[in-house]
Amino acid sequence: MSFWSAMVAIVAIIAFTAARMARYRAGLGDPPRRASILGATAEAISASTSPRETELQREVEDLRQRIAVLERIATEDRHGKAIAAEIESLRST
Repeated sequence: MSFWSAMVAIVAIIAFTAARMARYRAGLGDPPRRASILGATAEAISASTSPRETELQREVEDLRQRIAVLERIATEDRHGKAIAAEIESLRST
């Protein structure tokens, strides 16, 4: 085997190893995670969620609704002083 053949073999081994490591890190090597990545049904994914995850999803939804209200307040066509007065009245309650 010549020097250059050995170099090509070494580079091929390193590339193969790097590809395998990237695949493993992406979760394609782990069967449960592979199912979710490759398009498992929503029911199968929701069945595997913990109560804590469900609680966090509800909290995120509540926060999204609050943000929507704040965006509506900020974008309404009112004067700045009226908005500031409304915010201050909300702070006091």
